[in-house]
Amino acid sequence: MTVQEIKDKIQSGLPGSEVEIQDPYNDGVHIKAIVKFSGFSGKSVLEQHRMVYATLKDELKEEVHALGLETKVS
Repeated sequence: MTVQEIKDKIQSGLPGSEVEIQDPYNDGVHIKAIVKFSGFSGKSVLEQHRMVYATLKDELKEEVHALGLETKVS
């Protein structure tokens, strides 16, 4: 799965979100997602992270080894 596919999957699962994907090792496996989404308003950081993880549940089992998250209310 490419970095762009991960970005698209998150944006599809959280419509209206702004997503930046960082791949510091350039391996497509150890990535960081920075997600800004108005739907995070009023939610705890844990709830926000669960919302992002839900968009990638199948990929996290098979393709993405490590996902760092930073979430913000837009």
